[in-house]
Amino acid sequence: MIPSVLHAPAPGWTTDADVVVIGSGIAGLVAALRCRPHGRVLLVTKALLDAGSTRWAQGGIAAALAADDTPEEHLADTLTAGVGICDEDAVRALVTEGPDAVRGLIDLGAAFDRSGGDIALTREGGHHRRRIAHAGGDATGAEISRALLAELKESGVEVIEHALVLDLLKDATGRAAGVTLHVMGEGQPGGVGAVRARAVVLATGGLGQVFSATTNPEVSTGDGVALALRAGAEVTDLEFVQFHPTVLWLGEGATGQQPLISEAVRGEGAHLVDHAGVRFMTGRHELAELAPRDVVAKGIINRMRETGASHMLLDGRHFGAAMWETRFPTILAACRHHGIDPVTEPIPVVPAAHHASGGVRTDLHGRTSVPGLYACGEVACTGVHGANRLASNSLLEGLVFAARIAETLPGDLPAPLAHTATPPEPERGGLLEPGLREEVQRIMTSHVGVLRQAEGLEAAVRELEELGRGRAEPGVEAWEVTNLYTVASAIAAAARLREETRGSHWRADFPERADGTWRGHLVTRLAGNVLTTTYAPLEGKRS
Repeated sequence: MIPSVLHAPAPGWTTDADVVVIGSGIAGLVAALRCRPHGRVLLVTKALLDAGSTRWAQGGIAAALAADDTPEEHLADTLTAGVGICDEDAVRALVTEGPDAVRGLIDLGAAFDRSGGDIALTREGGHHRRRIAHAGGDATGAEISRALLAELKESGVEVIEHALVLDLLKDATGRAAGVTLHVMGEGQPGGVGAVRARAVVLATGGLGQVFSATTNPEVSTGDGVALALRAGAEVTDLEFVQFHPTVLWLGEGATGQQPLISEAVRGEGAHLVDHAGVRFMTGRHELAELAPRDVVAKGIINRMRETGASHMLLDGRHFGAAMWETRFPTILAACRHHGIDPVTEPIPVVPAAHHASGGVRTDLHGRTSVPGLYACGEVACTGVHGANRLASNSLLEGLVFAARIAETLPGDLPAPLAHTATPPEPERGGLLEPGLREEVQRIMTSHVGVLRQAEGLEAAVRELEELGRGRAEPGVEAWEVTNLYTVASAIAAAARLREETRGSHWRADFPERADGTWRGHLVTRLAGNVLTTTYAPLEGKRS
């Protein structure tokens, strides 16, 4: 059973805002800053302000900044990576507004790396041009987060940290009117409360913790997608979970957050090789190691199966110590921490869950199917990624579409609050025991990972259903695992339905792309306590 409301105590405190933003990555911070002129803004974040995925972003942010590059070329690369189901209007908005958005970050004080006075640009997988701006060598996300947080301090945006959002509040017409949330020990006020607001912006990030091994931090438990489903919103493309090709292999059975080896390492010339030293991506794709991520991940998995190896190798020894220390200091430190020195030996790598291309379905201005509820960043499905995200488009998506929400809000906001929002009726039961978190992750990793097939997907759906009879007591761990369970169930159901291979959805039993029957989107809704997933053929462009 999927709960339609999280079982929780009644709110013990209430506060009001014009806009409440959930999440403090690049999407949430930009949304909060840009919405501030429209009234009182409250930013709610699950841990500390800088604890989300943004600060872990290594490679950079993609934009057509070079003199020999154009938005049209960026558009073409993005559409190719998305394998036929991107929303072209959304991609066009991303790539045309992207360069000025990045320049706006520079105006805020973000210090990108420079070469001869110009912004230094590198290449990553799927890009035909050097268009990835980076900072601190391989610490781009941390620098962007630093600049935005510095701006936040002077903005008048109010902040509640250590708060897990629970459910959406609605008014009598069904419009979003705030959220319920639980503030953990470090935050004030404490316990379950309610924020009443004229608009709710979800920027909660990813869902990688649904798998045993992921590049995502501990907070990435799919809370925003789960909340949106319980609120009646449409989610789409959840089957397209991107597995980053090059994650540091920590040994058989390694779980939790895994160190990412940025695509930029390959962009600067590192080679993928097997244990015999063969560059196995050469000949598999015109871009070899710099093919789109789904292609490289499949190439690694196939070579592992062919050779019986547990991992492949990324060889950047020819960079030399100076380049590793200046261009990739974060990655160098992470590798050395785990006993690998990239200066003198190849890095053992394996694909791991990295990014959700799908999410809460939005239009070009971040509006979801629930009036007053908006989404941006990884929690959203804006249509820009299609079946596989192009490298370094994620930070750009959060930046561009958060700003688009702020631009459209003045015309969307209802009259000031009449305080008609009420918490949803509490639902007894439905919470999973916290100890089932690892079981959800095991099911998803075993059956809904990089390579999928009908038998495993059916087993995943069946095994997840058997878990869904929980009656745990309310609490942060029970709420989190219930969110993971909700999202896992939706991913598994969509993956079972899509009988083709497209982008990051790889079916061993349906190895070919099938445009005639599957060039479209799977849309998931929660009706009562039951998930329904339906196919919607591609109908051109969304407005």
